Amino acid sequence: MSMSKESIKAHLKDPAIFCCQRKKGLVISEADLEDPTIFPDLEESGLLTLTSDGLKIGDVLGTTLTVDVEALTPITADMLDGVKSNKLEEKEEIKAKAIVTQEVGGNGMIHVSIDKLEGLSLDIPAGFFAQGVPVAAPAAEVNCEDKIIRTLTQKEYKVKKVEIGDTTSFENGILTIDSKLIEKAEKCNPLVKKVEMDIITPDNQHIFTNTIMDIIPIASKVSGKLGEGETSVLNGAVFCLTGLDESGVQIHEFGSCEGYIDEKVAFGRPGCPDPDDIMIRVNVVIQEGTGMERRGPFAAHTACDVIIQAIREVMKTTKEPVIKEDVYHDVHKLGRPRVVLIKEIMGQGAMHDNVLIPIEPAGVHGGQKNVDLGNVPVMLSPNEVRDGGIHALTCIGPATKEMTRHYFREPLVDALAKDDELDLVGVIFIGSPQVNDEKSYVSERLGALVETMALDGAIVTTEGFGNNHIDFASNIAAVGSRGIPVVGVTFSAYQGALVVGNKYMDAMIEINKDENGFENEVLGCSSICKSDADRAVLMLKTKMAGIPIEAPNRKWSPEVVEANQKLVK
Repeated sequence: MSMSKESIKAHLKDPAIFCCQRKKGLVISEADLEDPTIFPDLEESGLLTLTSDGLKIGDVLGTTLTVDVEALTPITADMLDGVKSNKLEEKEEIKAKAIVTQEVGGNGMIHVSIDKLEGLSLDIPAGFFAQGVPVAAPAAEVNCEDKIIRTLTQKEYKVKKVEIGDTTSFENGILTIDSKLIEKAEKCNPLVKKVEMDIITPDNQHIFTNTIMDIIPIASKVSGKLGEGETSVLNGAVFCLTGLDESGVQIHEFGSCEGYIDEKVAFGRPGCPDPDDIMIRVNVVIQEGTGMERRGPFAAHTACDVIIQAIREVMKTTKEPVIKEDVYHDVHKLGRPRVVLIKEIMGQGAMHDNVLIPIEPAGVHGGQKNVDLGNVPVMLSPNEVRDGGIHALTCIGPATKEMTRHYFREPLVDALAKDDELDLVGVIFIGSPQVNDEKSYVSERLGALVETMALDGAIVTTEGFGNNHIDFASNIAAVGSRGIPVVGVTFSAYQGALVVGNKYMDAMIEINKDENGFENEVLGCSSICKSDADRAVLMLKTKMAGIPIEAPNRKWSPEVVEANQKLVK
């Protein structure tokens, strides 16, 4: 694969290798040279052997070949009519990042210090030195005003115990759930054939369970609409939705986490139960053969939401003491770099779906499914995401799955919103369609959207791997091709190694946490956590500042993640 004029400058110091058979008398150009980025693959396959006497690309450009050569031949001095180095390599070394400082002394003299001159070209007016050097006016002050757009207050109430009883109530820290809600849940959708509910306490987690479809926070809208006003949140208890169909097939796609809960859950991850949480397990049996269709998993989620809604109604009027109150602002931080978080969510039309902006936090009713919307990008405010604006219906591999609770506690929203040096303008959710034409369509709509936003930077994330990495690469290109610095965040490692890429994917954050680099079927294990978010924000700032980012290792290496994490700390 020959090189282009655009790529040649980055590889002047790399070995010069002919990409194809070439004849005597050729004047060597970039079109005759093999791309150094694929050298490791060629060496590994035995097609290429580098030699110590081989010349660099900067040495051979413009020289004349004196012998006939075969493809993948290293270029040495005896093949050329003199190594007439065009000095490109030396020029690149000289031009490496000029650092210029200017000081105005008390005597009116200006001191200019230049470290490593880069392409300096000056036009100096006649008589300049005779007239004296003009001093530039001070730069105008930057307005760094914070403008609050909306405010969300979340009040937390502590759950000490959960019981199944004859009514639904929340008193003295005890949450009681009416057992009759099970029958109501079974009648909510004809695909629902059976609903079971039990309580799993932190001291009794070695219990077998069907695959976990979702972890759902218990939150209720007390006033205002989603993303503003007041929301009540129960602390210490979450819903755990599990399911299978009538024939006993687990409701899952790539990997299933059925097994003992204490062995199959990464407790403490943003989307998972915390170690001390009480889990209210709702197991739903759906019609045989519908587990791999959108309607099957959706029926299970709807059944679970019937039970949660009864608790939400009680929470709206609770008199229990507030143990914690968080106030979140959607803020425009004027005068600081404008950035956006872009989250690619599943939308491949089988069991891959999500509900956007339901009526209740983390609910189902009243929301729109991203597949039904055509998977086109939809903008949410940071507060809408924090307030349960996404209900996750997907059943992908457990380790990389972002549960409903994950969006409720999304680390990247938290990190970007709290960073005083950045202006987080919103969170874009974009689906990953199944059909390639649709993938291109939604990516182009993303590019058109960000083009209008006057952005200074963006972070693109995706859950899972494989097919949706096609969308991931396309979405990054849609942003980067418009001159916006972009950072990608994904699981890749060993099993999910990227099979697509482009020149804009030069700043990537790996979120794998399995020591062997696999989807290990432990719920939430390789989902985004705070440390990943911190690395992503620092990487974005680095790229926005124009600081070079080192090329990745050829193969996944956990040492790179560890080294970058040390830089963050």
